[in-house]
Amino acid sequence: MPPEKSFIESPKSLDDDFLISLKACLSPERLLLDMADCWAYGFDNSRKHATPQAVVLPLTHDEVIAITVLCNHHKIPLTVRGRGTGTTGGSIPIRGGLVMSMEQMNRIIEIDVSNRLMRVEPGVTNQAVQDSAAEYGFFWAPDPGSASVCTVGGNLGFNAAGPRAVKYSTTRENTLGLIAVTADGDTLHTGVKTTKGVTGYDLTRLLIGSEGTLAIITEATLKLLPLPQSSRTLTACYSSIQGATDAIVNIMNQSLIPSALEFLDQPSIKLVKDQPGIHVPDDSAALLLIEVDGLETEMPNAIKQITSAAHNSSLLEIHHSDSVDDAKKLWATRKALSPALRGIAPNKLNEDVVVPIANIPALLQGLQKLSEKHGIPIVNFGHAGNGNIHVNLLYDTQNAEQSVQAMPCLSGIFKLVLDLDGTLSGEHGIGTEKKDYIVLEIDQVSLNWMKKLKTLFDPNNILNPGKVFP
Repeated sequence: MPPEKSFIESPKSLDDDFLISLKACLSPERLLLDMADCWAYGFDNSRKHATPQAVVLPLTHDEVIAITVLCNHHKIPLTVRGRGTGTTGGSIPIRGGLVMSMEQMNRIIEIDVSNRLMRVEPGVTNQAVQDSAAEYGFFWAPDPGSASVCTVGGNLGFNAAGPRAVKYSTTRENTLGLIAVTADGDTLHTGVKTTKGVTGYDLTRLLIGSEGTLAIITEATLKLLPLPQSSRTLTACYSSIQGATDAIVNIMNQSLIPSALEFLDQPSIKLVKDQPGIHVPDDSAALLLIEVDGLETEMPNAIKQITSAAHNSSLLEIHHSDSVDDAKKLWATRKALSPALRGIAPNKLNEDVVVPIANIPALLQGLQKLSEKHGIPIVNFGHAGNGNIHVNLLYDTQNAEQSVQAMPCLSGIFKLVLDLDGTLSGEHGIGTEKKDYIVLEIDQVSLNWMKKLKTLFDPNNILNPGKVFP
């Protein structure tokens, strides 16, 4: 499907001196100048598009330095990308210039079993990390829905998470250190190879989630965790949103933390209820998908404990699956929800807002009112264990009324989220799509200090310009 919109902001021309120097930095097959070749590197999953003037595919840290220094000297915008799975326009070169694709920097450099760590380049896919770690009995905690294709570099850039974050946390908490290149070509070595360390400022956590605006990551040291011996998946259906939320609170307040706790609202349930392995009563208003993991001998007690916490007067039924295949089908159905929404409407705004768990009913009630007010269907699902709800506005740009109402509806959603003590993004980032709303959440003094940090790392504003800040 073609991009929804194409845009670019007055690109600076690439002069002959720059191009001659650029060609000296890397072999010809890793420098793309033909617009037909560059076109594919101008989009991400936001379905916006801007064609870069050139694409470079570095192989080494030193090549990254040389290209970055050259761009900085000539003040050429430089946008770094992985596989373009982001939803907020973070990897779109909206000011032209170069796209630096990290797809060929895809080595797993080291797996240190004794110290439970892995060193990788940014172009390695999340799935490749999981597969390699699993050979030694480990896993890396971040598990975004696009894990089969998204890269570690993208996970780092946007602090990716996924269902397992409820127990194992996000990319920030599972990355020990980085090697990165600043705009002027300095090499930063951040973090440690131990799970504890407070020497100096925490530049690792600063760079993770900075969306490529501060430095270019060329290597990451990932913290590995032992694979659980066993897991079980439970589905619980409720007659009301409040009942489901009460269950979420109860589950998260007991001693056994689930490895995943997902929420589906009624429109989401309608999309999946006929899928194999799914049984949902017709009067279900909400469904929880719950996973527990640990030792095989602990599973009966874990199921009993979760079932007890999930019980209330709104519970319609609860089931658990002992079959690995059935559990895989359930999770495949959950991950298929987002693309399935394209069957309802050709256009969607996919937001990943977060509110305190107890405020989920108020959020969903408010979303229903906004949907009715603006005539925009809204489907909600997501990571209920930490209040991270994916709010999907479905509309058709060929429908004049919906086309006009979509953005006012989105503004109303962000105001609702902030009124409920929430935040605009849990894992997708800001990019271009939310940059004009960031002032609603972050006060001007804090925003000014963030801009000062950006200027310190990137004085000529070449690294992913036009993102994050309004």
